[in-house]
Amino acid sequence: MVFADLFFIYLFLPLCLISYLLAKNIKAKNIVLIVFSIIFYAWGEPVWVLLLLFSSVMNWYAGILMEKHRDKGKLIVGIAIFINLAFLFVFKYSGFFVETVNGITGLKIPVPNIVMPIGISFFTFQAISYVLDCYWENVKVQHAYHKFLLYISLFPQLIAGPIVRYSVIEDEIDDRKTDMSDVCEGALRVILGLAKKVILANNLWAIVTAFFGKDITGLSFVGTWYTVIVYSLYVYFDFSGYSDIAIGLGRIFGFHFDENFRHPFISKTIAEFWQRWHISLGSFFRDYLLYVPVFGKNRKYLSLFLVWFSTGIWHGAAWNYIIWGLYFGSFIFFEQKLGKKRIKKWPDWWKHIYTKIVIIIGFGIFYFEDLSQLGIFFTNLFGISMMTGVSEFSDIVVWSSMRNNLFLVIAAILCSMPILPKIKSFFLESKNDAIYAVGRVGSLVICMGLLIILSILLVDSTNNPFLYFRF
Repeated sequence: MVFADLFFIYLFLPLCLISYLLAKNIKAKNIVLIVFSIIFYAWGEPVWVLLLLFSSVMNWYAGILMEKHRDKGKLIVGIAIFINLAFLFVFKYSGFFVETVNGITGLKIPVPNIVMPIGISFFTFQAISYVLDCYWENVKVQHAYHKFLLYISLFPQLIAGPIVRYSVIEDEIDDRKTDMSDVCEGALRVILGLAKKVILANNLWAIVTAFFGKDITGLSFVGTWYTVIVYSLYVYFDFSGYSDIAIGLGRIFGFHFDENFRHPFISKTIAEFWQRWHISLGSFFRDYLLYVPVFGKNRKYLSLFLVWFSTGIWHGAAWNYIIWGLYFGSFIFFEQKLGKKRIKKWPDWWKHIYTKIVIIIGFGIFYFEDLSQLGIFFTNLFGISMMTGVSEFSDIVVWSSMRNNLFLVIAAILCSMPILPKIKSFFLESKNDAIYAVGRVGSLVICMGLLIILSILLVDSTNNPFLYFRF
């Protein structure tokens, strides 16, 4: 089941909300959320519910064992992490591993064709964060299994994040309240997230597939830059849209998830970009991997590249993701060696140009799993294909697409900037009653308008998967 679906919006979610409101106490409300979360996950892949349940039981019991046997905590946490990563390896990376071994050795080992359970990267990392926090005594061990199951299976963030740490909702599992302000703010966030996905991301994706969805040999210089810029915007709106929906749904049910995106395209350095982009993943690797001793010692730069290798391969079982991770890791390394004081001396216009070029090229690497197409992408991007006569500077098809989608791209660029939040804060945080009232009525009208538009767009739509479902 996906959020950008009329069945979810107008049937599943209302039924869940009604059942939740009818529940008399927090225990009953938690049971309602667990039941609907299991149904949500099982809707498309019922067999993988068993894996989710096994993961929840194993990690819950690991926490209890660590509390009872503190002297064996390191062994217990080590076994728990090994089992978690083993499942992740089998389901996500075994085929990639065998293909790599075959390519290097010339062997012909049969490549396993295992269907990857949706959301396995997210709920596995949440489980790992829990057992590590229990080991470090950053959180209290959860003795009630159904409460831990709620944490692991909570449907707003189960499929594609953000990666919610147990410490964030530890207290809210037992004690949370939802008032009308929470419901309104949550619903607003959900509608805006759906609008990002359905109105912006889906239409941006149509442009991407028109040019990158085939052999790109001969794609013009302008066409390559145009498409990769559009793809960068698409990934942002697709994933941040999902995060908005997850955060909004959580708010409606009384949970306060951390932000996962903070307008990353306004960044002036690559380090700042990764403090604003997929924040839950970046903070996970920073807190649980960056300071882990490598070969018995804290090795700053080796750990840095280990983090970025892991960031890359977390996104997918293909070499382009590893290249993508190390690509960004190299720029983080460059900025650390250069130093903040030197970077501050750069003119702002130069910092923006440098950052945007690095980010956009990075998204090109992210897109092309086929390394031969990735190579062609670089020759097109840097004008080599144009200079060798393989492609042109531009062509009529590209200009036609740019002209037809001008307002869409401009709207996407503007919406990626912190313009709308500033307008919202001006009205909804105003002490002037008239301005505040205009803001309230205006936000309601805009949200209802967006809901009608995206509902119409979803009528003829058969499937609206989010990009990060496959990660």
